[in-house]
Amino acid sequence: MNVIYMDAKEGMYKVADIKLAEKGRESIYVAARKMPVTCKVLRERFAKEKPLKGIKVAGCLHITKETANLALTLKEGGAEVLLCGSNPLSTQDDTAAALAEQGIKVFAWHGNTSEEFYWCIKECLKQKPNILIDDGADLIVTAHKEFPELIKSGTIMGCQEETTTGVKRFKAMDEAKQLKVPLFPVNDARCKNEFDNELGTGQGVLSAIQGMHILMAGKVVVVAGFGHCGSGMALRARGLGAQVLVTEVDPIQALKAVFAGYRVVPMDEACKEADVIFTVTGCKDVVTTKHFDMLKDGCILGNLGHFDVEVATKKLYEIAKDRKPIRKDVEEITLKNGRKVYLLGQGRLANLVLTEGHPSEVMDMSFGLQSLISEFIVKNYKTFKPGMIDVPKDIDDKVGLLKLDAMGIKIDKLSEVQYKYIHGYEEGT
Repeated sequence: MNVIYMDAKEGMYKVADIKLAEKGRESIYVAARKMPVTCKVLRERFAKEKPLKGIKVAGCLHITKETANLALTLKEGGAEVLLCGSNPLSTQDDTAAALAEQGIKVFAWHGNTSEEFYWCIKECLKQKPNILIDDGADLIVTAHKEFPELIKSGTIMGCQEETTTGVKRFKAMDEAKQLKVPLFPVNDARCKNEFDNELGTGQGVLSAIQGMHILMAGKVVVVAGFGHCGSGMALRARGLGAQVLVTEVDPIQALKAVFAGYRVVPMDEACKEADVIFTVTGCKDVVTTKHFDMLKDGCILGNLGHFDVEVATKKLYEIAKDRKPIRKDVEEITLKNGRKVYLLGQGRLANLVLTEGHPSEVMDMSFGLQSLISEFIVKNYKTFKPGMIDVPKDIDDKVGLLKLDAMGIKIDKLSEVQYKYIHGYEEGT
């Protein structure tokens, strides 16, 4: 273990410093006030009904104040909750300490190594969880590789994945007939990807760049990837006055970017103009060796995709003439041509590493979904087969309605005649 200071209670938690709990409780409270679906409506019902009584839920998630509120809601529902971080740099140590203090079995600290990262995952799996909630697929993939008995014995009732990257991995596993558990791609639910991804990651542009304190107006900002996350990022960068260029490999997404008013160009061209490059593709080597020598002096590189491979960080380090930290989680990389570029968060999720991640308001819907899917799994797991299972539309809609209600917003309802019209075929021209 490379972490010098750490508090641990064997089998219960391992965090950086349990004395940070008071600060963590404050952050969790502030987030809860902005998460009425997860922290009020569902938590109050779960506390009364205990739908997860006797169930162990393990989550490989970013340990933030928002995730803490998901964990506490599941606990109120009767679950024993185990948590490990889904990214070595995204754990908020004060939040982890507060959760450990409140009985959540959390194994996470900011800045763990790859070896420590997987140690934390295995600590959760050793305790034989029934429901797995993943952020990037590492927990569930590790269960397949190293804890197959949990799958063969039926201990695992069902799983959830909340990221685009993770869903892609599981779709590939499913197509290869290697996905051995029932899995709900929560990321694909509308209440998740149209808000958490688009608004949360979109606003993450502001969070990620604030550590550099630059004026965005007039800058050339390149957004690699124009899915839900990238489109939100591009919109907000443009809103700050930046000239936004988009790079894509998908012709339809590229067309959407063109018709939204952005200039679409290959990365080989875009990188030469860029003052800032943000990657959010779910793929590797988006900005790689051939691009580094083309970057302008002072270019900022930030990744908001799940893994640290979109900007080829290891390759950048290898060719660097010099590398030094200039502030927390920002490195100045001097290239062999003398130009300097600035790498955010070691190429990891910049909005989570440099600041606090997505706003609580949008995470409320994502974690409301995960709470209700956990309940749905417990009630229906005997009917599931291994493979991908869509989030039921009624659960997706329910979260949306609960959010609207919490905001004091009413919407129309279909009349019986209207319902029959849009669900029928009898009426024509």
